[in-house]
Amino acid sequence: MSLFDKKLADIHTELDKGELTVSDLVNASFERIARTEDKVKAFILLDEENARNRAKELDEQQSRGEEKGLLFGLPAGIKDNIVTQNVTTTCASKLLANYNPIYNASVMDRLHAAQSVTIGKLNMDEFAMGGSTENSGFHNTYNPWNKDYVPGGSSGGSAASVAAGQVYFSLGSDTGGSIRQPAAYCGVVGLKPTYGLVSRFGLVAFASSLDQIGPITKNVEDSAYVLQTIAAHDPFDSTSAEVDIPDYISALSGDIKGLRVGVPKELMGEGIDPEVKEKVNAALKVLESLGATVEEVTLPHTEYAVPTYYILAPSEASSNLARYDGVRYGVRADNAENLIEMYRETRSQGLGAEVKRRIMLGTYALSSGYYDAYYKKAQQVRTLIKQDFDEVFKKYDVIIGPTAPTTAFKIGEKVNDPLTMYLEDICTIPVNLAGIPAISVPCGFASNGLPVGLQIIGKAFDESTILRVAHAYEQNTDYHKARPEL
Repeated sequence: MSLFDKKLADIHTELDKGELTVSDLVNASFERIARTEDKVKAFILLDEENARNRAKELDEQQSRGEEKGLLFGLPAGIKDNIVTQNVTTTCASKLLANYNPIYNASVMDRLHAAQSVTIGKLNMDEFAMGGSTENSGFHNTYNPWNKDYVPGGSSGGSAASVAAGQVYFSLGSDTGGSIRQPAAYCGVVGLKPTYGLVSRFGLVAFASSLDQIGPITKNVEDSAYVLQTIAAHDPFDSTSAEVDIPDYISALSGDIKGLRVGVPKELMGEGIDPEVKEKVNAALKVLESLGATVEEVTLPHTEYAVPTYYILAPSEASSNLARYDGVRYGVRADNAENLIEMYRETRSQGLGAEVKRRIMLGTYALSSGYYDAYYKKAQQVRTLIKQDFDEVFKKYDVIIGPTAPTTAFKIGEKVNDPLTMYLEDICTIPVNLAGIPAISVPCGFASNGLPVGLQIIGKAFDESTILRVAHAYEQNTDYHKARPEL
């Protein structure tokens, strides 16, 4: 049994008894990375010196008997669009290959206060634009269950590192499903919190009205611990919500008797792989056996979610990525003869094809004469999608369906077909448009041996309920205990 297969509470008990040190945990992380990284390629950068120094510091604190933080000693991987002070943050883009931040993202300060140990920065689709981690400016990441398949994206490195047992947990970001979809593909737990619950300060922006940081873990309990740490109001983030943070850990009661579950027919119909549908229906049977009631519901505007997203997200990306021009930070083209050429060459050389595609889409949608026809109309449809969820939540506690319409696809299978790739997000995108929370948990394996994810969607700021439901399901199945052979 790997150290990282143990529950957080058990690890902390062993630390308290002196049976384990933080250095042991960090050593286990780097030893596992050394054995598996050539097969997985989850990391862009390893911060070994700082991690080992941090481990020694925490070991000394442990020897003095000082009070421990909630994530004391646990090795963590961080998606490379989350700013880390004095540690390169590239967003998996050649344009930021030399960017060394002078400050921490707020979530990093909270992880530090909770006394976790950062192992390194994780691979991703460039600027979080993609669903397979094939759009990284550096290298592909591979699915630990089968390296011929993608790990999902854009938080592919975050999911793969946890599935491969390289770190105890990781942080990802979710704009249209980028935590939940790779979690489903890699057979781990991925939580997208309510928009505004977790600070975005220090998250390099892709689409500011959609982005949200969240945890990827091996089990639901660990997800509750990490969310408990990173959820907080932040005055540095103007979109941070001033809400009371409940005790997510104590919410894991296992009791879901009387829970009302809505299953959208739009997420269980055409386009959903029959094996995925079978696993989701089996999961619903488990919840019914625990006392939940399950009924079909409708989210009528779901069919417009993907086109709506691919107007809004590229429009915001076009605005956010305008700052990468070679002037203030990042790599600058050295073959330019004037300012305009410097802008053009820097962005041409530094940005990948998918990022360029989305910038052009967004610039067009925001251009004079097209704003009302595209961006404004998309915002109106977004409101209708949110209203669909509001209507269902008047009667139901949670909404459940598949996380993704299929299991992971092969590397290279869809990278040159962006429209097909975009449709892989059909189950996750509506949640981001509505700004509500959702969690993906493993619910079985398809005949190809790849994991299937179950998505549990909740009301705004009701992470406690989706964690409770996910935990109850998890405790009555063994899928979260499965590990890939590497």
